[in-house]
Amino acid sequence: MSGIKSASGLVLLFLFVQLTSFAQKDYTGEADAAFKNYSFHQAIELYKKAYSKEKKFAEKKRILFKIGQSYFYLQDNEMAENWLSKADKAGYSNPDVKYFLAESLRKQGKFEEALVEYKNFKELAPDDKRGQRGIKSCELAQEWKDNPTRYEVRPEQLLNSKQADFAPTFADRKNDEIIFTSTREGATGNSIDPNTGQNYSSLFYSKQDRKGKWMVPTLLEGLSTEESNEGGATMDKRYRTLFFTRCIDKKNSAMGCDIYTAKQRGRSYAEPEIVPIDKPDSNVVGHPSMGLDDEYMFFASDMPGGKGGKDIWFVKYDSRKRTWGEPVNVEGVNTDGDEMYPFIREDGNLYFASNGHPGMGGLDLFKSTRQGESDSWGEVENMQYPMNSSSNDFGIIFEGSEEKGFFSSDRSGGRGGDDIWSFRIPPLKFVIDGMVSDVETGEPIPNATIEMKGTDGSTVQVTTDELGYYQFDKKEGSDERYVKANTSYTLLVSADGYLNGKGQETTVGVQQSTRFKHDFKLQSIQQDEIEFPEVRYDLGEWELQVNDSVNSKDSLDYLYQVLVDNPNIVVELMAHTDTRGSSASNQTLSQKRAQSCVDYLISKGIEEERMEARGYGENEPRISDAEIADLPTKEEKEAAHQKNRRTTFRVIRDDYVPKDNGDSGDQEPQMNNEGEQPMEGEGSETDSE
Repeated sequence: MSGIKSASGLVLLFLFVQLTSFAQKDYTGEADAAFKNYSFHQAIELYKKAYSKEKKFAEKKRILFKIGQSYFYLQDNEMAENWLSKADKAGYSNPDVKYFLAESLRKQGKFEEALVEYKNFKELAPDDKRGQRGIKSCELAQEWKDNPTRYEVRPEQLLNSKQADFAPTFADRKNDEIIFTSTREGATGNSIDPNTGQNYSSLFYSKQDRKGKWMVPTLLEGLSTEESNEGGATMDKRYRTLFFTRCIDKKNSAMGCDIYTAKQRGRSYAEPEIVPIDKPDSNVVGHPSMGLDDEYMFFASDMPGGKGGKDIWFVKYDSRKRTWGEPVNVEGVNTDGDEMYPFIREDGNLYFASNGHPGMGGLDLFKSTRQGESDSWGEVENMQYPMNSSSNDFGIIFEGSEEKGFFSSDRSGGRGGDDIWSFRIPPLKFVIDGMVSDVETGEPIPNATIEMKGTDGSTVQVTTDELGYYQFDKKEGSDERYVKANTSYTLLVSADGYLNGKGQETTVGVQQSTRFKHDFKLQSIQQDEIEFPEVRYDLGEWELQVNDSVNSKDSLDYLYQVLVDNPNIVVELMAHTDTRGSSASNQTLSQKRAQSCVDYLISKGIEEERMEARGYGENEPRISDAEIADLPTKEEKEAAHQKNRRTTFRVIRDDYVPKDNGDSGDQEPQMNNEGEQPMEGEGSETDSE
């Protein structure tokens, strides 16, 4: 019985009804017959009566197990756990008691307890694949729950009732009309389905109003019949023809389920006709899904030739002959368990429910990717939590290419039994914000301008408030966001009296909503001396030092970028020596060193008139000779001398107007093999470096 699947939404559409006359008068025999015919409600009552009369202890243990199984198939997992535990404690030896106990625990989300029972089952039945699959399912379920996907799910309260509501399908191109299956009051007929204890299922219709609110569902006219279950519907691409499942309850005979089709006639439908799918009479066929330009119909069936249980199949429609082809089992999708409720999406990918692949509960939702333009599907992926739960999740539909739609679930949080839930992937929300402050004082800079340029061509500006705070979030009066997914941004910051700042942020590859914190510390142009990375020279030389450990050109590239980012400033390059050697030679050397910096920047494309070279010789040491003399080691003294040998800059004007000839520092002119302009002269520095 491991392949049987029920629940109001699962049994109703997949009945294999076989009612007998119950010639035997003993309760046990009648209960077994009811169980065999999926009449689990009836079976439970009969088994309980049989238990009170049974004398044989071995049979009483079996009855406990069958009661637990019956509750399990009715999706009452708490009661199933209770009765299966009784059978287990009583010593019922069939390994299936461990398996169904593990299943009932897993479907309640008790993954750790279920894992223990799956391992117990595997020890008793090492060759049964269900044990290892259950172990893997528990491990994955906890991992998925701890790391949910971006999907959001919620019950559609206006569509749901206290009875079963499931298997939705869209009824129009706008996706604001829906048809679904329900056992609610108002379904056709007054009879009760003995398999579920609820009304026979019928198809219901609802439509959204202008505000997106679902109207009260009404019975779909012209389809339902008494003592039969209708459901699991789909429509053709023109939304003029309905395909649905019908399971007719004929007393004292075996009858499976079939797919029917009906043409729309105004708000009603013409007399349904059976879709002639070649199958043995005793097998069930249902859950149709039309797709791929109406050339394919996917469905579920337990017909021979499958992998076991219910499988996903498809048939092709020949529009010239107006006939359906032979059923084809979908390779790469089906297992020895049950695969049901197929939905073929417009991109050709197949979605379905299964209890045969590792999952979180009873039925889980899965996606299978179409392999090119072939009639094969593979790469089966569990849709994970929260799309799946420890309960049954099935009957999914999508709104076209959007990651939103509806599915069915008997998880908690709905109104009762199977319910219709909506799902969507909410848009990613990205924010870039931060503080703009003075690099020296740390004081905030109000009214600074931050311009953000995106690789998508967008440009937007904001200003800092009185606390120096800025933010790129939503556009004022709109839900549209400034920062988009899969886009890189350049941030340009400017403020009166400060050098401009620049930064980068990107949302490329970011899969969750993120707030990017980007602070800027701006350099005041009022400073007498602005430091930048150290520029070094060889002893007595003014050419930029470039070797394996030092590259002074890299240091000057910092200043180059400052000049590019601030096209209106004019700077003075200030070079200093240490105090060793003659004052005159140091003055000459420092001037040449300052000029070497200017020449390098000219070679990079910076206009000559934007820079002044000035040597200060040994006149402005940072560390005095007396302080250096007090240092204990030669190495520390040399390090102090090196700090005095420095090149800095200051801003002397901020009103420079860039030339219009295109040579503004954005492009580099031709350079010699050294990457700099050649220089003449030799050094006269005599101080020891």
